[in-house]
Amino acid sequence: MSRDRAVAFAPASVGNCAVGFDLIGHALEGPGDRVVATRTSEHGVRVDAIRGLPIELPREVEKNTAARAVASLLRSVDAQFGITLEIEKGIALGSGMGGSAASAVAALVAANALLDTPLPLDALYPHALEGEFAASGGRHGDNVAPSLLGGLVLAAHDRLVRLPVPEGLHTLLVHPDLVVETRVARERLRAPYAIGDFVPQSEALALFLAGLYTNDHALIRAGLMDVLVEPRRADLIPGFAAVKQAMLDHDAYGASISGAGPSVFGWFASRAAAEAAQLDALDAFANAGLDARAYVSPVAAAGARIETCT
Repeated sequence: MSRDRAVAFAPASVGNCAVGFDLIGHALEGPGDRVVATRTSEHGVRVDAIRGLPIELPREVEKNTAARAVASLLRSVDAQFGITLEIEKGIALGSGMGGSAASAVAALVAANALLDTPLPLDALYPHALEGEFAASGGRHGDNVAPSLLGGLVLAAHDRLVRLPVPEGLHTLLVHPDLVVETRVARERLRAPYAIGDFVPQSEALALFLAGLYTNDHALIRAGLMDVLVEPRRADLIPGFAAVKQAMLDHDAYGASISGAGPSVFGWFASRAAAEAAQLDALDAFANAGLDARAYVSPVAAAGARIETCT
């Protein structure tokens, strides 16, 4: 029996995970976006409300991440009905916490629950990528994938690979009161790289993945770095070097920019270790003139969920 109304929540996420630009991300416990989807007799997708932001976001289907994602889903199943969306933003714009991805994922999960035969979560991935395109102009999955599935995910262009997370690993993410637009951050990467620049990054990625699969924390530490993207974006974030160092001084496995920034994240062996680094990381941003908020989360945090469906 078909349902008429569903509410879904999708969490924020840490994109790139330092070593996996546009490929690897993990979910973040706590903040997220919520979307109400309602079936209608009229075909197509309509955004009826966007709440939780101080500015207006576009409601046109092709320009709105949630609407574009749902429209892609409905076309793929030849749906004989339409859907209206109400979006409740719980993630700040331009925060480096996967806000556009969370909106697209929450909308998809809610809309999927209203299909006569809902699809498995993995099958929603290509539609989530369509939503991400509306925000960034690219179909990169390092935010939509973990927001959808939870945990740590390798997001290839045509498939998702859930990566193992050693027990106890936690992240500290510090979000300063600053906006860095994804398109602006990506402009920093336009200049060519020398082929030799990729060797240390490839080495780090190999060490990182090997560490995850063998539960070798030393290998994870050796690989959790970004020598390609971070250097070109660091100056977009006042105080970045000091925040990163504060985390490393508390024995973080590694620390870098979350997504396009300005949020900064670090991985730690335990929740207690991540919590111990909070104050110094916040102080580092304060010394740069920025208020900030800290989040501590398991790396293997939960993904999107249906809250109600009637």
